[in-house]
Amino acid sequence: MRNRQGLLGRPAPEGRFDRRLLAPMMVGSILNPINTAIIAVALTPIGIALGAPASETVWLVSSLYLATAIGQPLVGRLVDIFGVRSLFLLGAVLVAAAGAIGLFAPENRDSVWWLVAARVILGLGTCAGYPAAMHMIRAEADRTGLASPATILTLLSVTTQTVAVVAPALGGLLIGAWGWRATFAVNIPLGLASLILGAMFFPRRTGLEPAPSDRPRIDGIGIVLFAVAMLSLLVFLQNIAPALLWLLAVALIAGAGFVWWERRTADPFIDVRVLSGNVPLLLSYARSLLTATISYTFVYGFTQWLEDGRGLTPTVSGLVLLPVFAAGVAVAIAFGRRPEVVWKLLVGSLAQLAAGVLVLFMTGSSPIWFLVLAMLVLGIPQGLNNLAIQNALYFQAEPERIASSAGLLRTFFYLGAIVSAVIYGNAYGARATTAGLHTLGWVVVGIAAVFLVITVFDRSLRRIGRG
Repeated sequence: MRNRQGLLGRPAPEGRFDRRLLAPMMVGSILNPINTAIIAVALTPIGIALGAPASETVWLVSSLYLATAIGQPLVGRLVDIFGVRSLFLLGAVLVAAAGAIGLFAPENRDSVWWLVAARVILGLGTCAGYPAAMHMIRAEADRTGLASPATILTLLSVTTQTVAVVAPALGGLLIGAWGWRATFAVNIPLGLASLILGAMFFPRRTGLEPAPSDRPRIDGIGIVLFAVAMLSLLVFLQNIAPALLWLLAVALIAGAGFVWWERRTADPFIDVRVLSGNVPLLLSYARSLLTATISYTFVYGFTQWLEDGRGLTPTVSGLVLLPVFAAGVAVAIAFGRRPEVVWKLLVGSLAQLAAGVLVLFMTGSSPIWFLVLAMLVLGIPQGLNNLAIQNALYFQAEPERIASSAGLLRTFFYLGAIVSAVIYGNAYGARATTAGLHTLGWVVVGIAAVFLVITVFDRSLRRIGRG
């Protein structure tokens, strides 16, 4: 086992996870979820201040999704090759720089595009946090001999879920105290904290990355083809229209070219030959996409109905949603220490199915307790599925590609988020009616059924955490 040097040259503790790594891992991992959620409460103030229509401010959301979906596997691959420290520190600098751009951007009609650029830089900067954390967990498990660091993986999952809960409220407080620029400026101290903690605690080498003489070439052609395919697909999904079918064609052509190239190059960006043979990992990616689709359909689509169809105020609607996140965090804490994943995914899929069925019985006069009950049921898969998928990926991915595999998991997750926007946008149309909500309920039931089927028939899941 390796005995790498820890903080200030002191050896890392033998036989147990180096807890000094938790601080940079946790701070790095929250950068993306906090910026994903905090912008929701800032869109209207930004639009009013800059005189920008919703068709422009929506790019403040989309730009982060696009940058993250493309950047996560790319940065993850670079982490696998060059190690955690340098990529993590570069990401921290980009996060702080993006916060400064948003803070000092001019306030005029065209300034919204300054903010979009800041969000792109922010998305790229936050791409290092999660892959770096998964790389370090894998390296520490290798060093200590702990086959299943379930507690650390649970802590990572709970941290990101908790941040997703408090971020909108934090954004509201920041805007109330200092205006919308504070939602950008908060990234300056967060970026600096990541920079300091990463420099202090992350080692220059973990032992998982190849030696400098054995480093593979950077697959520039593969990266470009992947980026073109993903960018075209994601933009098309966000703006589905006959006039944009050419984007779908570009995505298909670039995707086919990407697969062709990756199968033939010596040092592929994403090794599709290995990936195509790793069916359990592909199923984990599929579950991540399905979980995100259901989750975001509820969080955004259901919230619209609460205000339009049920007639609740935004404040009450937000309170109705709180049980989703609270139950998710509670379930993850309660069962996260157990390394098995199959029963978590089975229970989570059944809870998703039940939540979809409950939606079918909702009307414009449904009592609040019934709505809260549905949210509590939805909170079960919110906690179990994300935790189990993360744990499954840890065992299914190749150790030397753990960071890029983790980054690709986030790509599928954000693809699910964008698919959910297409679903509830088409189900509702101009207004979030009860009939449209029932359509969403049937869609959720269908997606949950697919999730259940691919979980029941995936026998590889039974081996994880047993032995």
